[in-house]
Amino acid sequence: EKIMSNAKDDAIFMHCLPAVRGEEVSEKVIDGKNSVIWQQVENKLHMHKALIWSMLK
Repeated sequence: EKIMSNAKDDAIFMHCLPAVRGEEVSEKVIDGKNSVIWQQVENKLHMHKALIWSMLK
């Protein structure tokens, strides 16, 4: 939270998950306007599907 408060207004917060709320990162940062965690997780899902598909070919 302290790092994000010192960052520029357009800084984004990313985390590959899983994250322990309140220990690794505060809920305020995870759920904040600068968090792109859920978009990152969705992209990670598609990347994993593509990797599995390419290995099965």
